[in-house]
Amino acid sequence: MPRDKGLQKSADGNRRCWWCGDDPAYMEYHDREWGMPVQNDQRLFEKICLEGFQAGLSWLTILRKREAFREAFAGFDIQHVAGMGARDVTRLVQNASIVRHRGKIESTINNARHALKLVDELGSLARYFWQFEPVGHKRLRSKADIQAVTPESVALSKDLRSRGWSFVGPTTSYAFMQAMGMVNDHIVGCRQWSAVEQARANFKRPS
Repeated sequence: MPRDKGLQKSADGNRRCWWCGDDPAYMEYHDREWGMPVQNDQRLFEKICLEGFQAGLSWLTILRKREAFREAFAGFDIQHVAGMGARDVTRLVQNASIVRHRGKIESTINNARHALKLVDELGSLARYFWQFEPVGHKRLRSKADIQAVTPESVALSKDLRSRGWSFVGPTTSYAFMQAMGMVNDHIVGCRQWSAVEQARANFKRPS
């Protein structure tokens, strides 16, 4: 199968998006999670924080450390993370199980505090994020169709930063939109494309 189409045939005989490779953890993430629509605020907060930690690294690195991140940040409970302070930052910078980047750790705490403001304003993070869902998103038929940034991710990034969030540039914002199912960026022909398409069709958008 030509790899420039963006599909690969895995050892189990299934066609998948090329980026998950043959790593079992990556394949499971691709098959069970990536692109499935999410409404739970805690999961949304986790996803956008981990996308921020991923900047400059591979997603597989973050995926392998995800349980450690969850332990370090109390399961990404927004209220708990918002209450963290300087001592927590110092402790987390010394935690070798996560990405020990002071700026990204401080950003996670900062973003939790601003997330609480969004919840107060709109009722939920889900209601806020899903308003940026693009209309008429193009189906991906090859790697050439893939975008790193879209007008919607630029808009989301700009609005988040205007509200005080950090590590939420347009590329990070689009990766988050892909991961939480705001778009279906599985390549047509991938084993998950139809499942994600159906899940998005059945998903009740928050209002």
